[in-house]
Amino acid sequence: MSTTENKHCLPCENIGKALTQDEVIAAIAKLESGWQVDDNYKIIHKDFHFKNYYQTMAFVNAIAWMAHYENHHPDLEVGYNHCLVRYTTHALGGLSPNDFVCAAAVDELIKPFQERVYVRK
Repeated sequence: MSTTENKHCLPCENIGKALTQDEVIAAIAKLESGWQVDDNYKIIHKDFHFKNYYQTMAFVNAIAWMAHYENHHPDLEVGYNHCLVRYTTHALGGLSPNDFVCAAAVDELIKPFQERVYVRK
């Protein structure tokens, strides 16, 4: 099963085990460019850059709405013109399909703004 096949997050309770290194490598390859994995294959992250604070905060608020809807929440590092988005499944101590579903959703959130927003790749 593809990690983003169901398009929505599953409840973290009884979700199983964290993805293996090979599963993480396969899943991250299916995401838009710019997503990276940490050295332990437990966190994926991407830094989005914007023209100004207003665009940054609009993006952060869109992520917050989506995270609430999916009940899967990223760690966000927010600055004047950037937002670093990090996903991991804390309940598993590593990555799950939920992290990749949400990362793909974040990539969809940014698309309507890409003409006005600079995203570092």
